[in-house]
Amino acid sequence: MIHTGFDILAALVAFGTSWAAYRRRLADAGRILIQAGPGYPFTLLIGAAVGGFALGTINLTLSDQPGIGRSILGALLGGIVAVEVYKLTRGIRGSTGLIFVPAFCTSVVVGRLGCFLAGLEDFTHGTPTALPWGWDFGDGVRRHPVQLYEAGAMVLFLALAMLALDRRSPFFQRNGFYLMTGWYALQRYAWEFLKPYGTVLARQNVFHLTAIALLLYAVGMIHLTERERV
Repeated sequence: MIHTGFDILAALVAFGTSWAAYRRRLADAGRILIQAGPGYPFTLLIGAAVGGFALGTINLTLSDQPGIGRSILGALLGGIVAVEVYKLTRGIRGSTGLIFVPAFCTSVVVGRLGCFLAGLEDFTHGTPTALPWGWDFGDGVRRHPVQLYEAGAMVLFLALAMLALDRRSPFFQRNGFYLMTGWYALQRYAWEFLKPYGTVLARQNVFHLTAIALLLYAVGMIHLTERERV
C-alpha cells in the first residue's frame, strides 16, 4: 500500500517537474517530441510497461521469490528499445528523450523513498552491513539502505542536469538523455552488489547485466551523436 501510494506520488511529481522544466528550459525538446507523432508516447508507454514487469518478474524468479515484479531499470530499457525501433521506422534521427530527464530523476527519487518505507516486503532492501548507517527494517538486522543510495545519486544528477539546462549547454541539449541513462546504469550497477538477488553469471544478477547494456548504449549514442557533428 505504501509503495503504491508513492508510485502515484512519483508520477504526480514527475509530471509537475516536467511541466516546470518544459516552460522554463525544454520548449525546444517538447517541439521535437511533438514532431515525432502521436504514436511516440503510446510506443514509449507500452515498451516501458513490458520492460518493467518483465525484468522485475525475471529477477523475482531468479531470486526464488513469488509474484510479479516491477523494475524501473526494466522500464527504462523497454522504453528505450521501443522508442529506438519507432524512430527507426519513422526515420527520426537524434535524441528525443531530453524532455524526460527531470521526470525520470524525480520519479526514481520519490519511488525509492517509497521502496525504503515499504520495508522488507518490497524486496528492494540491501544486504546486511555493520556500517553505522545500516538500517533495521524491523527484523533486528541492519542492512544497506540501497534505496536511499539510489535516490541520492539521482538527486545529484538532477541538480547537475538543471544547472546544465539553465546554462543551455549545447552538449547536454544533445546528449542529456544519454548522460542520464549512463549515470543511472552506472550507479545502479554499483548498488546491485549490495542486494540479495539471485545471480546469473560471476556474481552478476539480471540487473547488473541490464545496467551494462544500458551503459554501453549511452556511451555508444553519445559517440555517434558527436561524430555526426564533425
